Amino acid sequence: MFKTEEHLHTYPVSKCARVGVREMLEFYKAKGYDGVFITNHFIDGNINYRRDLPYAEKINFYFSDYEEGVQIGKELGIKVFCGIETSYFDGIDFLVYGLDKEWWLAHPEITEMKKSIQLPFLIENGALIFQAHPFREARYIDHIRLFTCVQGIETINAGRTDFTNQMADLYAD
Repeated sequence: MFKTEEHLHTYPVSKCARVGVREMLEFYKAKGYDGVFITNHFIDGNINYRRDLPYAEKINFYFSDYEEGVQIGKELGIKVFCGIETSYFDGIDFLVYGLDKEWWLAHPEITEMKKSIQLPFLIENGALIFQAHPFREARYIDHIRLFTCVQGIETINAGRTDFTNQMADLYAD
């Protein structure tokens, strides 16, 4: 059995994160995890960078926590995998796995694509996509949107209520 965290935000890349890469990896290692996927908010979401930076600089900044994590992970004995959390409007997020920094650097057009085009394009290019916290409720979310072009559903999210996690589990089934 391989115990992993598939949805992890770290500071300073994700604005919502309050804990740096080393502290997060030490925490998960102490809890018996074998690995983590660093899936910070991508450049279309809740990220700590200046919006006017060139695309390549945004991508380099985005991957900086992951790259630091790989080095720290080797030291601590925990595997670190790459992912992103891309956003669509307020509160609709997707976890994308399987594409590396070089792929994202080579595809700046991705930022101009509607999600209905972008998600299938990512899949065609080898990505695995899960809809993150699909039943999340918050003051800034006016309604739930479910996407059928994804390959998986996040069913347990620590920041959500039991009800929203149960709804996600029923939807995934």
